[in-house]
Amino acid sequence: MERIAKQDIRALAKAITLVENDSEDKLQIMQDAFLLKKNGMYVGLTGSPGAGKSSLVNRLISHIRTMGKTIAVIAVDPSSPFSGGALLGDRVRMNEHFTDDGVYIRSMATRGSLGGLARATKDAIRLCDAYGFDVILVETVGVGQSELDIMKIVDTTAVVLTPNSGDVMQIFKAGIMEIADLFVINKADLPGVNKLKAMLRELVHITKTEEHPIAIVKTITTENEGIDLLWEKIEEHHTYLYHTNEGEKRRSMQYHLELVELIREEIWRDVDKFITTHVDFPKDLQSVDPYRLASVWYEKWKKEGR
Repeated sequence: MERIAKQDIRALAKAITLVENDSEDKLQIMQDAFLLKKNGMYVGLTGSPGAGKSSLVNRLISHIRTMGKTIAVIAVDPSSPFSGGALLGDRVRMNEHFTDDGVYIRSMATRGSLGGLARATKDAIRLCDAYGFDVILVETVGVGQSELDIMKIVDTTAVVLTPNSGDVMQIFKAGIMEIADLFVINKADLPGVNKLKAMLRELVHITKTEEHPIAIVKTITTENEGIDLLWEKIEEHHTYLYHTNEGEKRRSMQYHLELVELIREEIWRDVDKFITTHVDFPKDLQSVDPYRLASVWYEKWKKEGR
């Protein structure tokens, strides 16, 4: 952490690897990182597969760098079925930034985790913040109707959609409408963009809960169009959050969720270790009532394991 405080990028990469692999030093690393927090901008991009999130992130990186800001990108990729690692598709699309010292790109494998994020994504964000990046941008794996964890870790969530892809119906069916701070209609040169924008406007009008208006931005990444407006709307939302009490309310909610999750992880780690070392699994496990057995093991852990 001393090296991270001095902006040693290799130390940052090593620390993220340690927390990803659930090292025994993880909690101490994260406690030290919390003391170094600098409260950078946390921005999330989510949306269905094929919406062009990675290309959008690539353009955003270039735009943010023209303003002299440093940026870390946490790109969550599907896990390889063979190695368990990230498939690195996002990093391939961002290869023009690899030699820029003001940009750090990290792919993280979901490793079976649901919610569109990897289990250690929040920790990686904290470490990048401790390092001192101005903007930390999180790109989720392509999401469906239930992967809404991004709202638990970032300040501003941008939902990326494309015309004629059925995305609007997914929004109606999912909770994505509730987590979107702004909408991005990417590939806006395709037919159906005006219809999609009209439907989103109606949807925003019906379900709006914040005083701050939910922006709808059209982008064409192949032409680098709309990227400056997108960043302008992200900054506007960030300003709104931290000139009202909405930002504090949001981070308080996130801290509460994180605290509960950390406690849950520690309890499960203890229970799992106890079951592995102190419990004999029945030979014919399928013939045993799992509810009764779980209750017996839990009571045994409470008496002997804690």
